[in-house]
Amino acid sequence: MTESVLHTQTLGTLLTEHARSYPDQLALVDGDVRLTWPELDARVHRVAAALTANGVARGDRILWLGQNSFRVLELLFACARVGAVICPANWRQSPDELAFVIDDVDARIVVWQEEEVGESVRAGRERAGSKDRALWLRHDVDASHPESYEGVLIASDAGAGGEPTDGSDVNDAVLMIYTAAFEGHPNGALLSQRALIAQSLLMLQLQKLDGSAVYLNCGPMFHVGMLFTTFPVLLAAGTNVIVPRVDAEELCRLIEVERCTGGYIMAPTVEQIVELNADRRYDLSSLRVSAMSGGAWAEMTTPDDSMWWSRPGGYGQTETFGMCTFSCLGGSAPHGRPSPLVQLAILGPDDELLPPGEVGEIGVRGVTVMNGYHNRPELNAQRQRNGWHHTNDLGRREADGSVTFVGPRVRMIKSAAENIYPAEVEGCIAQHPAVAACAVLGVPDDTWTQSVKAVVVLHDGMDATEIDIIEHCRVRIASYKKPRAVVFVAALPRVPIGFVDRDALDEQHGGGGYPGGWNRSA
Repeated sequence: MTESVLHTQTLGTLLTEHARSYPDQLALVDGDVRLTWPELDARVHRVAAALTANGVARGDRILWLGQNSFRVLELLFACARVGAVICPANWRQSPDELAFVIDDVDARIVVWQEEEVGESVRAGRERAGSKDRALWLRHDVDASHPESYEGVLIASDAGAGGEPTDGSDVNDAVLMIYTAAFEGHPNGALLSQRALIAQSLLMLQLQKLDGSAVYLNCGPMFHVGMLFTTFPVLLAAGTNVIVPRVDAEELCRLIEVERCTGGYIMAPTVEQIVELNADRRYDLSSLRVSAMSGGAWAEMTTPDDSMWWSRPGGYGQTETFGMCTFSCLGGSAPHGRPSPLVQLAILGPDDELLPPGEVGEIGVRGVTVMNGYHNRPELNAQRQRNGWHHTNDLGRREADGSVTFVGPRVRMIKSAAENIYPAEVEGCIAQHPAVAACAVLGVPDDTWTQSVKAVVVLHDGMDATEIDIIEHCRVRIASYKKPRAVVFVAALPRVPIGFVDRDALDEQHGGGGYPGGWNRSA
């Protein structure tokens, strides 16, 4: 331990105290599962002991290949107690993408599910080189099954009796979230217990949360935007209601039955709920927040007009466990001022500190910044040089000290809550045997912010159709990343030194609407 136990609070010890302080408070709801804090603590105790019995040690990874479940949070607390890391991966990925993640995480235990995603997971496992190194457990099967999560971890005698032990350090990484496929593949950001606790304590105050909060976890648990409120509710000893995936009618039912006060509901789903509940068949009056679209919360009217909530806006990214500036802290700029938990700098080409009014790369350092990327020593050296986390985003400090986010240093396409990096999609399209060259751009979309459009040059004498290219991508990358439109051209526009002229590409093919209003070649 690097610090005295008198001055630390880990997620494991926090759970132990919650179990003592809130013996009757409901912690988690997931279908028929309803766990009070003491019941959750008891399950986590058994899981942590079983992880250790199955060879999981400090720094090892647990990979979750499934939809939302209370077991993700259960495993996170268990990992916190043994010093391990849980990685909830994007279950919407293709088999090839899942194979990359399986090999990259190199987990000691993989927990997966059959329903909806089993075919892709099994195909990804078969293609992965490290498939036989982990213990594979299914969480959506009866405890009598030999590979059942419940049978192996919960039913294990390893966790029977005794007080919970905590062998971790508050600075240990506990959560790994994949992000930023700038170079064509994603990187796993390692977030520490200290980062999660500190940011959550701040969000408790900014969101005015307490033990009465009932949060509807209907966004993906592999996305930091959803977890950004999950953890503050955990710290406040509120209740997290979990659904595997979004279904508008099921969300309405849960809001009414569980009296949810908040939820991660995207704008298209809000529209579905409004239409579905036009006859007021569901009582949604408990909900104080409805949806997030482009960083702003959309309003959804209820009979008593109570569905509102001022979730703070600002600038942030997965690597800083959500926002590191908040508009509610004031200033003339739209993204507010830095959190009291971080320092922020606008850095020039030589990492010099730029004065107000000049655009440069946003650098951040502080308690909420990630420990680094998993298994990326060279990238970590580049992104963490000179004591700053280099965000790959452009920004400007205004005269009054507030911050404006200008946009990514490289073009990024925004589809609802998902970030799509052109290099990743272009790399996939380039694998098609008929493709000689390609480029993708973001086209404004009224529903999804942007959609992906591909511009393709074919080899002489070879043919491919729009459907061919789209289907080629659909089976290799997550469906939301595939182009929705493909056009074929004789040549791509290029600048004199040979790179694709992205501005000309946008002008010729209707590109625009990039995050932050970004509109420059990169």
